[in-house]
Amino acid sequence: MYFGAPETSGHPVCNRTNKLQQFPLELDVDGDVSNVEADPKVTVGSIRSTRRLLLLYYVITIHVALVYLLADKLVTSYEVVPAEQAKQLPEPSPLPSLEVTQSPTPGPQATGTPGAAAPMPEIPRPNAAGLIIPVAGVKPGQLTDSFKDARSEGRVHDAIDIPAAVGTPVIAAANGTIAKLFDSQAGGITIYQLSADKRFVYYYAHLSGRAPDIKIGDTVTQGKVLGYVGDTGNAGTGNYHLHFSIAEVTDPKRFWEGTYIDPYPLLAR
Repeated sequence: MYFGAPETSGHPVCNRTNKLQQFPLELDVDGDVSNVEADPKVTVGSIRSTRRLLLLYYVITIHVALVYLLADKLVTSYEVVPAEQAKQLPEPSPLPSLEVTQSPTPGPQATGTPGAAAPMPEIPRPNAAGLIIPVAGVKPGQLTDSFKDARSEGRVHDAIDIPAAVGTPVIAAANGTIAKLFDSQAGGITIYQLSADKRFVYYYAHLSGRAPDIKIGDTVTQGKVLGYVGDTGNAGTGNYHLHFSIAEVTDPKRFWEGTYIDPYPLLAR
């Protein structure tokens, strides 16, 4: 592309002050320059600026087209479901329950809500000895005397066994104080109760569980639910009964030491 010839004075390379001959220029559609009669002020610099503007225009046009295409794809990627069809879509399955089921507390199911105080069964009248049978619903005629029966290792029973269904309430034979709650290999779940005058210790063993509101030091009244009949300890699986003993003590602080008294004559009256 020819824009003019340098002046003849001086060398065309070394003479940097030479100016291009200002021929008439015209920018055609393709960006080429042709020699036509036009504004003599059009120079090479203005042509370059025009090219830059055209390039910028092309770049902006391409970006706008790309943005349009991308937006169109995003819109069409979401399927619009008509309201009639939406009503026919199946409902999502519910999430699985996270509720944790707790194991039931030992004892009968009819004793009320776990953790609440055990309800009082019907309390029989005390006999001549001032005692009641410590298993709810058992009558004097149902008792048997096993106080002197032999046991393993040359032992004597020193108590009576009162059979009853598992979970039957075990009640306080007399007024007194809870001296100890103890779990042993032989007696299983047990309760020691001091009499109100602290002369006697009532021992309840092989329980399936204790009443939830019982604790050491509690003052209990006659007929209060202390626990429930079971087969814990060495009672034997399925041999549900209450092992009950009475011991006369000289020192209430050493309630495990005393002289055993046969409960049968005191309860069977």
